[in-house]
Amino acid sequence: MDPETSPAGPDREHPEDAGLLGLVFLTRVIEPGDETGGRWVRERGAAEVVRRLREGARALPGVSAKRWAGLCARAAVADPRRDLAVARAAGVRFVAPGTAEWPGQLDDLGDARPLGLWVRGGPSLRMWALRSVAVVGARACTEYGAHMATTLAAGLAERGWVVVSGGAYGVDGAAHRGALGAGGATAAVLACGVDRPYPPGHTGLINRIAEQGLVVGELPPGDHPTPSRFILRNRVIAALTRGTVVVEAAYRSGSLVTARAAQRLGRHTMGVPGPATSALSAGVHELLRGDAVLVGDAAEVVELVGDMGELSPERRGPVLPTDLLESRTRHVLAALPARGTVTATEAARRAQTTGDDAIARLYELRALGYVERHGDGWKLTRQAMISVRGGRGPC
Repeated sequence: MDPETSPAGPDREHPEDAGLLGLVFLTRVIEPGDETGGRWVRERGAAEVVRRLREGARALPGVSAKRWAGLCARAAVADPRRDLAVARAAGVRFVAPGTAEWPGQLDDLGDARPLGLWVRGGPSLRMWALRSVAVVGARACTEYGAHMATTLAAGLAERGWVVVSGGAYGVDGAAHRGALGAGGATAAVLACGVDRPYPPGHTGLINRIAEQGLVVGELPPGDHPTPSRFILRNRVIAALTRGTVVVEAAYRSGSLVTARAAQRLGRHTMGVPGPATSALSAGVHELLRGDAVLVGDAAEVVELVGDMGELSPERRGPVLPTDLLESRTRHVLAALPARGTVTATEAARRAQTTGDDAIARLYELRALGYVERHGDGWKLTRQAMISVRGGRGPC
């Protein structure tokens, strides 16, 4: 029997259909992240919770009479078949816990786990979530923040990682665009129905994400975002991914909620540092003073969240010609002053070696073009000044 067309209630369908309709019904009635509602479903099952809400007579434990009345009022107008029909028309599917496409890591949220997810886009949510990283940050980001989010996301996408963010202005949008621009995979987790992109200014971007990736949300079709829904959405981003990177965040940034949720869930938490004088980096720096790890590019992110052996390259400054000299020869070279000459005896004393050793090394340095002999004195050549001092003259 088709659960979208049957006249019976969700509790009178085929058990599988009834279970699906019950969860769809509850996404319309219970707010995302409601641990009380999640506990009801865990302890009593979705069908029993639906029945009690429809009857509305006796409240389930853990809520006041006023709140129970509000839930029952929502239940009275909830129509799961209509929601499924609207979703199907918009190319949206409902993914329930325990099904083949459900990402098992969301179960780490306990009773705050989503009752189900509405998904728009072709790829498997479960498979994509297995190798995903969240890139989040300030909406009113700086050019630096947008640049870092874009390059980080592009680098992650090029390495085969899915970039997850919230579809918002600022860092979120830059991260999505970076992944898409690199021809990679990205997923947007929204705080509203996935059939109505928000913010409106990102309609084109979110539609493009749906075509090339995934748009995910807990709320049924047509539902609108609220401040609390944005905050609660962030726990899904944190739980869905292997780690969260915060690019720019002020002290009260919602992206810090994502990072702290990731920490509670045992996920990796990373931060991209900014200027110490920037208020938009203050929240990131606070994270870095705690358990978050400083990262500067995609390779460093992958080293943390990836598999064994996925190491970032060793970071070193430029190799100077003098680095190739034997250490005692470098000591003799360093003994020569920036201006003027010194005798071999004085060079030996400064380099803490013998006179014969100093003379031998000075002739070696002359052959390499680093020093010149002027009578009994030795001085640095212009080549040595550039190599040793970096062209900046005396230090």
